[in-house]
Amino acid sequence: MSSRIDTRFAELARQGRAALVTFIMGGDPDPETALALLKALPAAGADMIELGMPFTDPMADGPAIQAAGLRALAAHTTLTKVLALAAEFRKADAATPLILMGYYNPIYVYGVARFLADAKAAGVDGLIVVDLPPEEDSELCLPALDAGLAFIRLATPTTDDARLPAVLAHTAGFVYYVSITGITGAATPDYGKVAAAVGRLKQHTRLPVAVGFGVKNAESAAAIAKVADGVVVGSALVDALRRSLDENGQATAGSVAAVTALVRDLAAGVHRAARQPV
Repeated sequence: MSSRIDTRFAELARQGRAALVTFIMGGDPDPETALALLKALPAAGADMIELGMPFTDPMADGPAIQAAGLRALAAHTTLTKVLALAAEFRKADAATPLILMGYYNPIYVYGVARFLADAKAAGVDGLIVVDLPPEEDSELCLPALDAGLAFIRLATPTTDDARLPAVLAHTAGFVYYVSITGITGAATPDYGKVAAAVGRLKQHTRLPVAVGFGVKNAESAAAIAKVADGVVVGSALVDALRRSLDENGQATAGSVAAVTALVRDLAAGVHRAARQPV
């Protein structure tokens, strides 16, 4: 499979640097602000974008992303509206990889075949569905690959060498390494252990390895970018958005700028850690 994801990682490899992968929640805090933010991310330095599909029971997410999902749901965000956001973004941006991230239940309710067709039509490049293990690949992973969508699998500090082949068997786009054991935004990663884990993963796959969970600022982004092919940032961005809202949880004139300022800072850290171009 050749996709925008593959193309972007190849471009950045030639530049000798990691990708900055940014996460925002679809519809947070309202559809208009979410779309404005989505459109602003690439210019601020995002190389790829993960767009969250809000769900009522986000078991892998910490307080910041849980709150973002609740704000989006309160604004009547549905999976249909998230796909509409993706389609609107794609009208003006033909190059930036866009990945939907979330949980299986909303996709199941929507209908797998319909969802995959609509996601592809909207310009989505890949999926991260955190609650579908490899044993359930027939549910969504294999149909997604058949539809031309990368299915990006997560590996964790507890994923041992015996488990890795199953995790990697149908993974496409990149491998998302979760740098800590626990929920998103919960702790600061041990960078030495992250480097060792990335090295171990690369013994099992030729796919790029992106690292997320616990990246909060330019310094932590730079530390990850020195050892990984991508740096994923989510909780810090949705928390920056939260702090920009008014007392009623509504967007302000500074909401988009609050997030893009942090993205520019993170991008500066990633660029600072650039390796020698190949």
